[in-house]
Amino acid sequence: MMTARLIDEIDRKILSILQQNARTTYRELAKTVNLTDVAVIKRVRKLESSGVIKKYTAIIDPIALGYTKISFTGINVRPEKLFDVVKQLKEKDYVKYLVITTGDHDILAVIWATSGEELERIHSEIKSIEGVISVYPMILSEVVKNEAYI
Repeated sequence: MMTARLIDEIDRKILSILQQNARTTYRELAKTVNLTDVAVIKRVRKLESSGVIKKYTAIIDPIALGYTKISFTGINVRPEKLFDVVKQLKEKDYVKYLVITTGDHDILAVIWATSGEELERIHSEIKSIEGVISVYPMILSEVVKNEAYI
């Protein structure tokens, strides 16, 4: 069982800054949190080694790449086929985020498509995977907050 790592307000501030711009320099971080560069480096390395910071990445705007239809798709499957379906979905280029969930749906997939027709084809393809019972697309209409990226 994973236990939560206790972090202080300075760590929280560092994390907040890095979430906004992972390319922020140690010097800029140090100025903002009123510590030395060395102290900030130690804190960031500790956050990395403890798994609080998993990786640094670029967050891409799908619309800027021509993906005008984004779907948060709930997928229900037969229990004995769950991992088979997940394995197949993991291989699909159009699936950008994939999790096993509890609640209304067994799987949640974030899908990027260039058109409504492509999205419809993708959902039909998912429905045809052996073990899939039903597909529940929720089409993104507007992002109102985007702070966390899991």
